[in-house]
Amino acid sequence: MTPRPPSTGPDPQNPDEEKSAVQPEAAAKKKAAKPAAKKAVKKAAKKAVAKAAEPLTAEKPSAEKKPASKKPAAKKTAAEKATAKKTAARKAVAKKAVAKKSAVKQAVKQTAAKKAVAEKAGPAAEKASPLAPAPAAAPIAVSPAVDAGDRERLLSGTHHDPHGVLGAHPVPGGVAFRVFRPYALSVTLVAGNLRAELHDDGEGFFSGLLPLSDVPAYRLRVGYEGTVQDTEDAYRFLPSLGELDLHLIGEGRHEQLWTVLGAEPMTHQGVTGTRFTVWAPNARGVRVAGTFNFWDGSAFAMRSLGSSGVWELFVPGIGEGELYKFEITRPDGSRTLRADPLARRTEAPPATSSVVTASYHEWGDAEWLARRAQAPAHEAPFSVYEVHLLSWRPGLTYRQLAEQLPAYVKDLGFTHVELMPVAEHPFGGSWGYQVTGFYAPTARLGTPDDFRYLVDALHQAGIGVIMDWVPAHFPKDDWALAEFDGRPLYEHEDPLRAAHPDWGTLEFDFGRREVRNFLVANAIYWCEEFHIDGLRVDAVASMLYLDYSREPGQWVPNVHGGRENLDAVAFLQEMNATVYRRVPGVVTIAEESTAWDGVTRATHHMGPGGFGGLGFGLKWNMGWMHDSLGYVSHEPVHRKYHHHEMTFSMVYAYSENYVLPISHDEVVHGKRSLVSKMPGDWWQQRANHRAYLGFMWAHPGKQLLFMGQEFAQGAEWSEAHGPDWWLLDPAYGAEADHRGVRDLVRDLNTVYRHTRALWERDIDPSGFQWVVGDAAEDNVFAFLRFDAEGSPLLAVSNFSPVVRHDYRLGVPDSVPAWHEALNTDAARYGGGDVVHPDPLKPEPQGWHGRPASIRLALPPLATVWLRPA
Repeated sequence: MTPRPPSTGPDPQNPDEEKSAVQPEAAAKKKAAKPAAKKAVKKAAKKAVAKAAEPLTAEKPSAEKKPASKKPAAKKTAAEKATAKKTAARKAVAKKAVAKKSAVKQAVKQTAAKKAVAEKAGPAAEKASPLAPAPAAAPIAVSPAVDAGDRERLLSGTHHDPHGVLGAHPVPGGVAFRVFRPYALSVTLVAGNLRAELHDDGEGFFSGLLPLSDVPAYRLRVGYEGTVQDTEDAYRFLPSLGELDLHLIGEGRHEQLWTVLGAEPMTHQGVTGTRFTVWAPNARGVRVAGTFNFWDGSAFAMRSLGSSGVWELFVPGIGEGELYKFEITRPDGSRTLRADPLARRTEAPPATSSVVTASYHEWGDAEWLARRAQAPAHEAPFSVYEVHLLSWRPGLTYRQLAEQLPAYVKDLGFTHVELMPVAEHPFGGSWGYQVTGFYAPTARLGTPDDFRYLVDALHQAGIGVIMDWVPAHFPKDDWALAEFDGRPLYEHEDPLRAAHPDWGTLEFDFGRREVRNFLVANAIYWCEEFHIDGLRVDAVASMLYLDYSREPGQWVPNVHGGRENLDAVAFLQEMNATVYRRVPGVVTIAEESTAWDGVTRATHHMGPGGFGGLGFGLKWNMGWMHDSLGYVSHEPVHRKYHHHEMTFSMVYAYSENYVLPISHDEVVHGKRSLVSKMPGDWWQQRANHRAYLGFMWAHPGKQLLFMGQEFAQGAEWSEAHGPDWWLLDPAYGAEADHRGVRDLVRDLNTVYRHTRALWERDIDPSGFQWVVGDAAEDNVFAFLRFDAEGSPLLAVSNFSPVVRHDYRLGVPDSVPAWHEALNTDAARYGGGDVVHPDPLKPEPQGWHGRPASIRLALPPLATVWLRPA
């Protein structure tokens, strides 16, 4: 037991003190009582301090320490004598002033402690400053036990400053040690050669006072039933976050937020462990629970770091692989167990715990990163293969995918892959669009380093990686972000603005600076920590409009009386500006389905509506997708009535920097796969499919094609089983039909990448000219594309099921001959092979307003590309 300050009476645990305090014959003599009392105090202090300095093996449980004075006296006269002795000692000591008595006791006590330590540890121990005795004139010692108020708050999980109570603290009389370890049977302090068992104060609290001048470096030996744990005390460590970090968090400007919030394995004050930090400004208290404390966070209370709303605790001795959550006491006193919003690794669903992790991946993509920033995306070849990793090859891990996906995509010639959301999500049927772990790649496929390995493999194969990112909303799971600390925190406090009307989710409060910081830093995180080359931002339209999917009365206008969500506009501008500033070569892409002005305009360029641009690099052209798919889904005989649906896109083609998307959204939920949208028999469906892809790759804008559509899969996509790869099995009778479409996609990408006219001036109107855009009766479209030097490519599409012989088209007279670069009707693709093996020479006959013309046979349901021979 830790020694207590000597009292004015004899120590009940030191029976020798009573015997030596006074002699029986001097019991009534004051003059003899004084030196006898002093001698008693000196001997008691010496024994107590020496006891505290004894090795742990020499200690005995306090229950075994039965003071001799507690034994019943054999005779009444002996008891009377003992009483007389005690009375005489008290009277003798009382004659001295209180201050003088305390000073004498303290001096005697310190002398005894010094001598005891010196005898135990030798001369070196006397020089150890942490264990040096307290000054001789120290004031009267106080009780080291946790007071009732702090005790109750620690037990109820509502203490905002546990470090101010627990741990070691200098107090009058020495250093007080306080430990809270529920279920412990004993706690022993270990500091160098010093061993001191702390007093059991009940309910898991232990305390003791040592006569030391400074707080020593110490450890705890905690005894439980059947085991002893040797550990550091979490409450002896200073905060691990600096003032600058807290300032930036409070300002909502910490661009590397993941380095200061969440779980970070680290070495702090020379000790290895994990720092836990979480933003929960409304919480009355926060504790950490996990596998390391058997999911009981009682002894792991976190401290509040002032007005930042951040709670922090460094837990020594634990590291990677530990599961954890935050136990939050809400404002109403109830408790909730929450996953870490900034967890960088999670358990695989349906489990929901966060996991302590660190990265050890050594990147090998330095050459790729240096090259990707050489040209902006809108002036470079950019054809995208959209992939749902979980179903592309069901059952494969990130590392197994790294062995197959890069090779497949490289063989087909795509420049990029776009991964449907990789961030952790509880429900697979959401395809990743209802995120709970914004900073964690889904654990279904492996660890975060495994995902890094996949990205690295794609880069080394020359393929960029775009990732779908979902900052618009989040699900209502009660272990995740919803009312995280008992009140609306990440969601808007106004229920009308918090609940998303379409998806049963919650919208982020973009007006709160800490929430903006959470999302902006998340965008940077994926680009910097995982080398992601682009972010395709999902559901931008739902963010931009206050009345999105809401009826009158369900939304409140902004301060200008408009329907624009000004907070969301500011967030998107900040995100784009920050990402482009920090990560050279990265592109951001908006899935925005309205005519919002300036989606891909610079944030500092004001538009006619009074807004700066949103700052995206590219935007999905949803209008083109909707109109063109509508056109090709009609029977050819009816297409002349919908001709404008294929030409209208050129009216606004240069209003933004566009991507032409045939995405997962167009091949699910009854919309049918791309080839199944086409009319006619199987041959005509495949021909339409090929002709459409040829038209798409030649149209201004970048291309995106969802997996399975590259080989004309007939069934809709299902996340449960993915693409129908069996269609490419040579044993399947129609394998050649599907392989032919895939061969076409490979050739489209190959010619595209080597033909600058198809991508170099995608956002420049001078890079496009109609040859014939009004041949509705013929179902024919023809246009020219030009590169920066004026070299052209002629693209002609015939969406009628008949061959159009000697079809005359006007062309520039500067090209002496045209060579067929690609024909979707070629036999190797499964077509009728109406091709042009020989160069086509222009005739001097003007046509379509041009000085020369060529005549060619337009194959049925096909697209032909011609370029200078």
